[in-house]
This record gives sequence, C-alpha cells and structure tokens, in this order.
Amino acid sequence: MRIISVVPSLTELLFDLGLDEHIVGVTRFCIHPINKTKPKRKVGGTKNLKIERILELSPTLIIANKEENAKADIEELQKSCPVLLTDIYSLEDALKSILTIGELTHSHTEASQLVQKIQSEFDAYLPTNELRGKKVAYLIWNDPIMICGRNTFINVLIEKMGMENVFPQIDGRYPQVSESELHLLEPDHIFLSSEPFPFKDKHLVSFQNRFPKAKVSLVDGEMFSWYGSRLKFVPEYLTKLQKELISSC
Repeated sequence: MRIISVVPSLTELLFDLGLDEHIVGVTRFCIHPINKTKPKRKVGGTKNLKIERILELSPTLIIANKEENAKADIEELQKSCPVLLTDIYSLEDALKSILTIGELTHSHTEASQLVQKIQSEFDAYLPTNELRGKKVAYLIWNDPIMICGRNTFINVLIEKMGMENVFPQIDGRYPQVSESELHLLEPDHIFLSSEPFPFKDKHLVSFQNRFPKAKVSLVDGEMFSWYGSRLKFVPEYLTKLQKELISSC
C-alpha cells in the first residue's frame, strides 16, 4: 500500500493504526505525531493540494474529507487514484470511518479495538448539570467572526456537554456573523478555538471586555474537531473543561 492522507486528524489515525511504512504523503498541516509526520513528503495544504506531487507518489489510496478538502482537487485526484472521501457529521460517522479505513488498509483488528476504546470512553462520560442548557458560541475565526453552526461535528461535542449551540438556525456549517448579531444572541459562554484561527490570551481578553455578560474561554480545537484516534482523549478533555467552566463562573 502507498497511502496519502490529506486530512490531519486521519493522518494521526493512520499512524495509530500502525501504518507508518505505508504512508507516503501528508499535508503540511498533518503535525501529529510530529516525529513521524515530519519526514513524510508534503503534498500541499488541505485546501490547496499539489496534484502533480501527489500523482508522482503513485498512491494506492488517498484519504480525504468532504469538508476539509477542495472539491475540485478531489475530483481531479479521483480520475487517477482510489480516494476515500469521508464525510463526518456525528460520532457514529466518525467511528464508521475509522472502521472503513481499517478495512481498506488491512488494519481491521487495530481499528476495531480503537473504536471499542472510544465508545467505552464516551459511554462513561457524564455531562454536568451545572452547564446543562447553557448557550455557547463557538468561534473558529476572528475578523471576520466565523462561528460553528449546528450541522457540524463540533456541535455534536457541544451537545455531549449538555450545552446548547447559540446559533440554531443559521445556514452553513461555519457562517460569518457580525459582533452586533453575536450580542443579540446573548451567549452564556464564548469558546475561542485554537484552530483554524489561533485564538490566544489577548483575544480572550478582548472578547471578554466586549462581551462582559458571557464567560469567554480558550478551547482546544483539535479536541473539538479531530475525528480520528484523538477521540479516545475527548471525554477526559470535556470533563476537565467542564470543571474549569464551573469553577470560573
């Protein structure tokens, strides 16, 4: 097998399935595990793939994602290579994609064990009553402000916490909103994600000053949006985040 992954979270999954020697190319955003991704051939970014470079590597399988990769790039690659185009909207979708990748890469046993681990961790996870029903605005970009809509994997985890996405009826998965629109929705919490925009402490201070009625927090974007093997750590992260949110209120 000669595998190219153009989805960072699924690149991490492939390494966790023990497929190191079969991975011939990754994107420049595939950074986990860094000691294994660093020496691999880079095939561009998730939104601007280097098609010729990919074809030079003669892949027998390309792992892609409908949301993360450009449609034109994937359609061009499909003319020459087998492409698994994942489309993740729920935890169930994520687990199914792990099993599918396990089947296609002859690592079914490892994939099944991983799915069992993830499922058991989520089964044991309990949301806290103190945050139940609290309204959350999850920001993925600054200037312009872009937020997470309902039809996203991130929203699944917000709901797992027992919280409510403050944007219930906005079209699109990551729509742009104005500051005044955000004020009118009166969120109880504003989550500033570490990716794709790298929100930092200075942004937290700025948003807290502009939205004094909300509790503004920096959150780990990889934990909220990576749907590969990192999922096994997500319930523990959500439990820790819950405690931090409650203690700071």
